[in-house]
Amino acid sequence: MNKSVEMELMDKLLASGGSAKRVKRADQIVEAVKRWVVVSNIQPGDRLPNEKALMELFDCSKGTVREALKSLEVQGLISIKTGPNGGAVLVQVPYPLASQMLRNYLHFQHPTGPDVYELRDLVEPEIARLVVGKLSAEDLSELERLTNLCAPIAESMEQRLEQRIAELDFHSLLAERCGNPLLGFIGRFLNDLLKDLVIFKKVQLPEQREFSKSNLHYHQELVEAFRAQDAVAVERLMREHMKCAHAFNLELEAQLSKQLLVST
Repeated sequence: MNKSVEMELMDKLLASGGSAKRVKRADQIVEAVKRWVVVSNIQPGDRLPNEKALMELFDCSKGTVREALKSLEVQGLISIKTGPNGGAVLVQVPYPLASQMLRNYLHFQHPTGPDVYELRDLVEPEIARLVVGKLSAEDLSELERLTNLCAPIAESMEQRLEQRIAELDFHSLLAERCGNPLLGFIGRFLNDLLKDLVIFKKVQLPEQREFSKSNLHYHQELVEAFRAQDAVAVERLMREHMKCAHAFNLELEAQLSKQLLVST
């Protein structure tokens, strides 16, 4: 798409973003750029028009354009390079930034572990089914390594934490390989939430060895089912795994509530 066509499209997108609510010009430009990226199928590495072109396109001052570009940069959508060949370059928002921003929002909604598991019950079996046949030899070796890391009885708080994180990293690897960007993000995001909201709160509770043994059993069985590319077994095992993990998590939540009552 040539520059004149691109600019004409962005102008139309800016006009389409109007509403009864008054929106700052810089914010209008930000939204127009986002819609332009979606409509034109722009890829990371492509450049935005330069400042002068943006000023002409949006009929605004250099300060307004720079404010819009700074907002896009903070959101992780562009990288601004200086120098003769500099300018605004579109970049893919890194997963850690997207996850952290959404978790920051949810921290103030106070979701519980059981809240997270209600969604995991739905998402994890589907992710597991989609992953069948897509795991490389290296992926399978990594799943096995993470599983074996959780086999010994933890002898310290640090080892307990390491094992809980390894259990979730097992599921995050599956989410990364499932091939569905939405399910993959949701799966990884839920694991991040559990690290924030469950592990770091509940690792101080007495070790629930039955929980650890259950996780270990299902992960071992899942690795074998993935190796055999048995989609039926994989989906069944993951549903059972999530059902058991959900039940154990409810028990952990009750223990944590009781501990808080005793300490207050």
